[in-house]
Amino acid sequence: MIDQVTSSVDSGALAGAVALVSRGGETRVDAIGRLAFGGAPMQRDSLFRVASFTKPIVAAATMILVESGRLALDEPVDELLPELASPLVLRRSDGPLDDTVPALRAITVRDLLTFRMGLGESDNPAIRSRQEGLELRTFGPPKPRSPLGPDEWMRRLGTLPLQYQPGERWLYGTSAQVLGVLIARAAGQSLEDFLRQRIFEPLGMRDTGFTAGDPARLTTAYLDGEEYDSAAGSQWSTPPSFPDGGGGLVSTADDFNAFAQMMLAGGNGILSAETVRQMTTDQLTAEQRAAGVAFLGPDTGWGFGLGVSVGDGRYGWAGGLGTLWSTSPDQQTVVLLLTQRAIWTWPPELFAAFEDAF
Repeated sequence: MIDQVTSSVDSGALAGAVALVSRGGETRVDAIGRLAFGGAPMQRDSLFRVASFTKPIVAAATMILVESGRLALDEPVDELLPELASPLVLRRSDGPLDDTVPALRAITVRDLLTFRMGLGESDNPAIRSRQEGLELRTFGPPKPRSPLGPDEWMRRLGTLPLQYQPGERWLYGTSAQVLGVLIARAAGQSLEDFLRQRIFEPLGMRDTGFTAGDPARLTTAYLDGEEYDSAAGSQWSTPPSFPDGGGGLVSTADDFNAFAQMMLAGGNGILSAETVRQMTTDQLTAEQRAAGVAFLGPDTGWGFGLGVSVGDGRYGWAGGLGTLWSTSPDQQTVVLLLTQRAIWTWPPELFAAFEDAF
C-alpha cells in the first residue's frame, strides 16, 4: 500500500496521506507528502476531515445508551423525537410530496442504526429539492454546514414525508444525523460532550471533535481537483451550530485507530462484546443489500450492520472526503488510509492498494 500511496503523491494525484496498518498488536504509520499542495510536510498527527467515519462513532455512542437502558433497539423514537411521530410516506417512492399514506409503524432506534428510517440519499428530485430548500444538508459533502440548531433541524426534517416505509429500504446518511440528535436528547447533553466523555477521553482520542483543535495540523481538502476547504479559515475552525452525526468530525490516524482497536478488542470497556457482535453483523435482507449497492459496493455479499459495512470477513466504512477504514477480526488487522482528496475521484490503484494490505 505504501508504494502506491507514495506514487500517488509523487504523481500529484494526492497532496499527502497518512497510512496505518495494525496487525497482531504491531502498528505501522507512514506520513507521506504534504498537508496541502506546496504546504508543510504531512505528520503522523495531522488532522483530517474524516466525514462519514463519524457514522460508526455515532452508532457506538447510540449503543452505549442502549446498554445503559436509556434507549432500546426496537422501541419507537417518538418520545425523544416527536418530530418523527406518525410520519407520512410517499405512496410511490418517485412520486410528488403531497401524495402520501400513513406509515405502517413507527421509526425505531434500530431503523436509524441500520439506515432504514425511510429517508436518506434520495433519487426523488422533489425530496432533494425540498431538503435543499430547508437547509438540512442531509446529502453531499459536509460543507457548507447546515446553519440550523439541532431542534430546528429536527423540526424541519419532520415536515418531510418518508420516501419508504420504516424498515423497508436501506438509504444512506440521514439516519446518522438523526441519531446525533437522539443521543443528545437521551443523554441530556450535547452530542460532542457525550462523545468526548464516553468515547474520546476514555480511548485517548484527544484530537477528535467537531472542531479542529490545532489548525496548524489541519490538512487542506480537495474536491474535483479544486481546493474545497483550506486550513486557513476552515469551516472546521469554529464549532458548528448543528453537530453533524453523519459527517462532521475531524480526527487523526492514531485517534481513529484507537476507536477501531476498541471494536476489535470486543468493546474494551466502552461497549460489550455482544454489542460489538451485533454492530458487525449484517442486518439487511438480500433485497436491501441490492438496493444499496451504490454505497455498499458491487459485491452484494457486502451488507450493513449497526453503523458499519460488513462483508468478506471484515467491517469498516469510508469517508467521502478521502478516508478508508477496514478491520479483519480473523487477521486481527486494522487498515486506515487518510487522504484529503474526495474518495470518488481517487485513482483505482489506490483502492486496490488498500485492499492488498489484507
